[in-house]
Amino acid sequence: MTPADLSLTVQHAVRRAVDDGALRVDVPPRVKVERARPGGTGDYASNIALSLARPSGRSALDVAGVLKERLQGAPGILAVDITGPGFLNFTLRRDAGGDLVRAILAAGAAGAAGAAGAAGAAGPPYGHGSALSGTVVRFAEVTESRARVVTDVVVRLLRSQGADAGFGGDERIHVLGGDYLPGTLGVDAARWSLLRAAPQDRVLDGPPLLVQHERNSLFRVRYAHARVRRLLVNGAQLGLRPSYETDIHAPELLGVLGDHPVALLSAARHRAPDRVARHLEATADALLAFQHTVLPLGDEKPSAAHRSRLALAEAAGTVLAGGLSLLGISAPDQI
Repeated sequence: MTPADLSLTVQHAVRRAVDDGALRVDVPPRVKVERARPGGTGDYASNIALSLARPSGRSALDVAGVLKERLQGAPGILAVDITGPGFLNFTLRRDAGGDLVRAILAAGAAGAAGAAGAAGAAGPPYGHGSALSGTVVRFAEVTESRARVVTDVVVRLLRSQGADAGFGGDERIHVLGGDYLPGTLGVDAARWSLLRAAPQDRVLDGPPLLVQHERNSLFRVRYAHARVRRLLVNGAQLGLRPSYETDIHAPELLGVLGDHPVALLSAARHRAPDRVARHLEATADALLAFQHTVLPLGDEKPSAAHRSRLALAEAAGTVLAGGLSLLGISAPDQI
């Protein structure tokens, strides 16, 4: 992990803290990191918590604690320590990208085996966890079309984080009215039109979601998944199988993949499926920017780097498929 990668990772942590409502500040356009000074802790340090303390109305130590919670386990970071009045100190990992990719693929394989009823399959899908274990949520039955779709997905999200969620109580999801038109748009576009918009916003216009164009967010997400499947097929034809063997410089893609568990937990806590949709868009955009480097070009010979890039692409496809599944939307192998 380079200093630029680390800076971007810390900036992402600030953005997640703001999205979660843990901090009320403007996300800085850049986060300064520098080598830890003699006698310090770790490899790098940042004074970002001190910079955000005054505008957030909180102490630097409080801000540092909020950011530390969102940085622990991030790709490339072995440990985060708070020193002095609120400095964040980072100890970097070796082969952290490989750890992340292998974890995603292992979780994906376990989930697929479990779905097929394979003996011995264990482990939740990547991003699922137990942070909300012990939380019981019951929703009142709803009849309005958008509320019904949103509530269904919120229940899925809560369960993905360990909550006991279902129907039969008084808690309600408050959303604007909106027609659910699977007969006109198809199930996938109809659900995306309702779920991609924040609860307080109007649903997305349906017809543009049927156009296969990069301006169509649903198309980009589903197309990105289809591109991963095609890369795997083309790789196999070249004798390449995904295997993360060497570090790959792809901070944007590794960053969004590492953010996936936090995005799901945040969406569950805030009852906000649109957060999952936005995260899938970011993942798709990062994958589509990365895809051109995956397979050998021209006379280039297949190498460990290509196998590693293919594994990273497969991990992105696993995240896209899992996120779409939570939203009740299909992930096609080809478009």
